[in-house]
Amino acid sequence: MKTMLWEDNKLLLIDQTKIPDELTYFTCKNYKDVITAIKTMVVRGAPAIGVAAAFAVALADEAGENLEKVAEEIKASRPTAVNLFWAVDRVMASDSPLDKALEMYQEDIDTNRSIGKYGSSVINDGDTILTHCNAGALACVDYGTALGVIRAAAEDGKKIKVICDETRPLGQGARLSVWEMQQENIPVKMIVDSAAGYMMQQGEVDKIVIGADRVAKGGVANKIGSLMVALAAQRFGVPFYVAAPMSTFDPEKSIYDVEIEERGSEEVLCYGGCRIAPCDTEVNNPAFDIVPSDLIAGIITEKGILDPL
Repeated sequence: MKTMLWEDNKLLLIDQTKIPDELTYFTCKNYKDVITAIKTMVVRGAPAIGVAAAFAVALADEAGENLEKVAEEIKASRPTAVNLFWAVDRVMASDSPLDKALEMYQEDIDTNRSIGKYGSSVINDGDTILTHCNAGALACVDYGTALGVIRAAAEDGKKIKVICDETRPLGQGARLSVWEMQQENIPVKMIVDSAAGYMMQQGEVDKIVIGADRVAKGGVANKIGSLMVALAAQRFGVPFYVAAPMSTFDPEKSIYDVEIEERGSEEVLCYGGCRIAPCDTEVNNPAFDIVPSDLIAGIITEKGILDPL
């Protein structure tokens, strides 16, 4: 399942705001369309955002835009995922932005396959794996990071089960991860976010595998709610793994210096198109939180399983 396609000098993105109700594509004819897709979460997930950003630079280059200005616009679209900055800088340094974007497209697929291969080694036959948010094919070009580990374990013949928490406020676990697992015929069930600790307390979870939007000194930044899952995992002795490509690493920066994106209040005040709180309710809506290194058993990368920074 490829999240994006390059066809006829246009970037086609699976519109993830429409899944699971329909599978449709959002067409990007210029770099501003890509920025819109990133901001509105038509495309999301650190690796997918990075490759989409690379194609945004390529679209701008073909249109004769001022690439320095375009690069800054793209980087401002979402502040937490380091892949976005890494991808833009890499394409800007190349002689042919389009060729580099196409190269990065294939690299992402190969990288995720390698992450899956290494990650499968920590999954035992019969394991039940809890995952938070969506770090699957939809968060990448194809295959996925955290769900790539699960896919690889299933391909290795291991009889595994998956638990996806819903991942409020936008429900990426419910809408996207459950959907992906169903497409693969991997046994999956969904829980509300607040049930994760209880499931671990009852011995229903053997491993946890999540993705990451940034890996830096002291821990990782990932979708809001990851910290609560990690704390419960420590309490109940459940190994907590992060699956992320090396492009997500930002080793010179403290994770506590990373800007955490704050999103709009409507995402919290409404759910499924229905208002669930009074209109004048004050809201905090951080999109990410920080999991400290001491809560992480290992970081599964295309280079192997590494210790946290």
